[in-house]
Formats: sequence, structure tokens, C-alpha cells
Amino acid sequence: MKKEIAIGFLTGLLATSVGCFIFIEFFSGFQFYKSLALIQEGNLEGRVLVLGAIANFFVFFVFLKKKQDYRARGVLMETFFVAFIVLLLTLFNN
Repeated sequence: MKKEIAIGFLTGLLATSVGCFIFIEFFSGFQFYKSLALIQEGNLEGRVLVLGAIANFFVFFVFLKKKQDYRARGVLMETFFVAFIVLLLTLFNN
């Protein structure tokens, strides 16, 4: 059970990372590293994380469809973890 939740959590981390990469790569008019510098300069890390976390919904529903409830629970836990990080970034960047 704990192993399945951990797999879901790690899958959620990977999905968030891929989502952030896709957002930066395809929706930014700059090169990847220049975009990262602009995101950091503008204190937009939380917003990019939120957009990247949208990919978790797809992973979550795939796990539910395959009846892998504990993995889906891990993805949900990772999504709450990202939300907490975004909250901290928002509080301390202002």
C-alpha cells in the first residue's frame, strides 16, 4: 500500500515537471533557460507550478480508470504538496 502511494507521488512529481517543461517550452517566446530566468526574476514560480500541476489531473484519472486507487491517492497527495509550495512561494515573495 505505501509503495503504491509512493509510486503515485513520484508519478505526480514527474507529471508536474513535464507539465512545467511543456508550458515553458511551448508557450514562451524565449529559449528555455532565458524563460527560467524571467520566471525567477518576475517571481512567477508558483504560477508556473500551478500550470504544470494540471498534468496531474490526467495521471490521476488514468490511475482511477485502471482501478489503481492508491496510486491515484499518491498523485492527489503530491498535488496538495505542490499547492502548499505555491502557498509558501506566494506568501514569501510578496
